[in-house]
Amino acid sequence: MQQKLSLRLKPSEVADEATVNQYIASATGTKPSQVTGFRILKRSLDARSRQPWINLTVQAFIDEPFHPRDITRINFRDASELNHRVIIIGAGPAGLFAALKCLELGVKPVVLERGKDVRARRRDLAQLNKEGIVNPESNYCFGEGGAGTYSDGKLYTRSNKRGSIDRVLNLLVQFGAEEEILYDAHPHIGTNKLPQIITAMRHQVTGSGGEFHFGKKVIGLQTGNGSITGVTTADGDNIKGDAIILATGHSARDIFRLLHEKDILVEAKPFALGVRVEHPQSLIDSIQYHCPLRDPLLPPASYSLVEQVNEKGVFSFCMCPGGIIAPASTEPDGLVVNGWSPSKRNNPYANSGMVVSVDIKDAVAFFKTKSKGERSKGDANDPLLLMEFQNAVEKAAFTAGGGLQVAPAQRLVDFCNDSLSVSLPDCSYLPGIRSVDLRSVLPSFVHNNLVQALKAFGKKMRGYYTNDAVVVATESRTSSPVRIPRNETTLEHPQVAGLYPCGEGAGYAGGIVSAAMDGEKVAAMICDKLLRTS
Repeated sequence: MQQKLSLRLKPSEVADEATVNQYIASATGTKPSQVTGFRILKRSLDARSRQPWINLTVQAFIDEPFHPRDITRINFRDASELNHRVIIIGAGPAGLFAALKCLELGVKPVVLERGKDVRARRRDLAQLNKEGIVNPESNYCFGEGGAGTYSDGKLYTRSNKRGSIDRVLNLLVQFGAEEEILYDAHPHIGTNKLPQIITAMRHQVTGSGGEFHFGKKVIGLQTGNGSITGVTTADGDNIKGDAIILATGHSARDIFRLLHEKDILVEAKPFALGVRVEHPQSLIDSIQYHCPLRDPLLPPASYSLVEQVNEKGVFSFCMCPGGIIAPASTEPDGLVVNGWSPSKRNNPYANSGMVVSVDIKDAVAFFKTKSKGERSKGDANDPLLLMEFQNAVEKAAFTAGGGLQVAPAQRLVDFCNDSLSVSLPDCSYLPGIRSVDLRSVLPSFVHNNLVQALKAFGKKMRGYYTNDAVVVATESRTSSPVRIPRNETTLEHPQVAGLYPCGEGAGYAGGIVSAAMDGEKVAAMICDKLLRTS
């Protein structure tokens, strides 16, 4: 007999399989010896009371052999001799999953990535962290796996209408992720494990006859009669394809500018901008678990905060328990911070983006306060307006930090009281931080809304509002400030046949899983069209 059960257990009880078997026996009216095993279907943490609980949904096996979880495996076709080829620009989650979908359906993918493979990319990241030197083509945003490779690897999404979340998670397990991502309520992989998974995906593409090219920065689009036929790369190659998937990520400003210069329609898209706030992880643990020390059987605590201030949303973004703050700039004269965690989330700090929603009216007002040259960027009809706003704030942060990716920072209470911090606490950000009054960096509406929200968050989480926390500027790559439009039915660009905007950079996803689903969705649409008309 098999039976689906919901159990509510203490962390120590979940850690002991024999105890779980006893609970199953009690719930089913059988003896523990009759319980031959169980599979976890769903696991979540409830820490709202002083006693944290683990909610488990299990498939229990009673008086019959236990069967381990059946991982659905996808088979991929040999693309060596296939007639159709799709060029995929960008090897982030959208591009990788699009390539795999093409292989599954019988179309050859040709992946062009401006950056380097995972192994070579690490050297550039080490130089960025230790010396503050940004390689514009190889950094935390550009390279194999995109921005997701060196992120926390969060896999939680509410975008279940975009595609099959379970399919994406199963594919990640097929390529090496732990099975727990299939049942955790808020699954994550960890930046230490993502590179191997991404490399395995690339080997699948090339091993099945697909192509994967690094150092291929696209600088031109080959078009004719309203249709795209290929691309030109910075090293002079002209590469032809039956369709082009544009999966360049949210930081490929040169692609946005290229489209705009070619009179290919792009649109300004609201996004969010702010800072990254870092606390000692032990402090967040004590607040969330209502005790001085975290039970080692519990995960490092996280939080999610949101507040409406002056009719604007202020919210936590990409919260990284047991993580670090990382330099995520893609340009040598800009400063961007982001956060990531290893799989064990065992670093001594907890950090989160704390950001304010930004729209066209905000950017127009911002540029009105600037010098004559910068005021010209404040055209409400410019589709790149919000990108230029984002860029201006990043440059201000770089200047305030003094160069070499040193980040301007302030203690949290000092930030809210407009006081320059006499000293700064230890911080995980490796290029270093510098005490700065962040009013000189952030647009006034961002600063003022953050101040009000942080004070409110301190009332929601007693102990959060403290000078033991540090505010680091600037968190600006929350999502793309540009949308590349596409037809809702065909998924093609409305002006250019054969051009398929895709993923987070085009404005159709927000995170690893939703980008992966969008990549699959676009690839499936292209394959259906190509194979149906051939």
